[in-house]
Amino acid sequence: MPGTDLIPAVSSTPTQVKGGFNVLAAGALTGLTAVGAAATMVFDTPLGIAAGVVAGLLAAASPKIARQWERAVVLRFGKYVGLRGPGIFWVIPGVHSISAWIDQRTITTSFSAEQTLTADTVPVNVDAVLFWTVYDPEKAALEVQDYGAAVSWAAQTGLRDIIGRTSLAELLKGRVHVEKELQALIDQRTTPWGVTVHSVEMRDVVIPAALQDAMSREAQAAREKQARIILGQAEVEIAKMFEEASHAYRDNPTALQLRQMNILYEGLKQKGGMMVVPSSIVDSMGPAGVMSMTALASQQRTAALQERPSAGELPPASDDADEPARLQLPDPASLYPPVGG
Repeated sequence: MPGTDLIPAVSSTPTQVKGGFNVLAAGALTGLTAVGAAATMVFDTPLGIAAGVVAGLLAAASPKIARQWERAVVLRFGKYVGLRGPGIFWVIPGVHSISAWIDQRTITTSFSAEQTLTADTVPVNVDAVLFWTVYDPEKAALEVQDYGAAVSWAAQTGLRDIIGRTSLAELLKGRVHVEKELQALIDQRTTPWGVTVHSVEMRDVVIPAALQDAMSREAQAAREKQARIILGQAEVEIAKMFEEASHAYRDNPTALQLRQMNILYEGLKQKGGMMVVPSSIVDSMGPAGVMSMTALASQQRTAALQERPSAGELPPASDDADEPARLQLPDPASLYPPVGG
């Protein structure tokens, strides 16, 4: 029985602790060092430049700059005192410390689950993407050790839970419903950490190759069944129309004869066509009518060939290109009974 493996997520969560050296710190260090150097030159003692360097290092650790989307978590002797930023803020070196820099932009985290069993015991591999934001930096810094990793694992375990309660058909056809249910589940777990989930998008659902082949055959059989049903319905409609036409022709023999002549004419117009005409049509139309229809169809076909527009030199026609339509007539002796006894 296949197990369930969780794949480590790939998250774009920024580094939470970073260096604080900036242009203000560089200016403070350079200025105080220069003052110390001047004091050394005036008083002719190295203590001046040493004191300037020490004071410059302490002053360089004081100014901090947070970008527009960042919030700094400031602690005083290890106790939380508040958030700072965006912009410039100052801390006292040795007294204040910045435990984390919280990014409040929308963050994407990809996660997946391999060989996870659905409700109907089908192993599937699912890849998804999570879009989330830290709405409360204080909770994200104080309530959870690493909020980025916590969100990633919450998404993965939530995905496994949803797959285990969903059948394969629902997973393939009802992705929107599954995504909304997974979003609500992850958001419920991450809200105490100051994190809100915007959406969850399932990128791919991979099923075993053998099952894919079986589903393909099932779909093909269903399409063939539908095609045969449509063909049968068409045959029923055609039969009903023929039944209605038979009533019309039964009461009007002339219309039936004209229809027979039209069918014969359409058949003889085909190039090189040969029609086998039953004796009943010859009886109704007469040999002269049949021959006239044949000649008319041949004339129409020859005129159509002559009026065809030429594009340069036409290729030579085959030997039977202008052969008139052939009509197989019944034996004349069968049309007229012998005279006498």
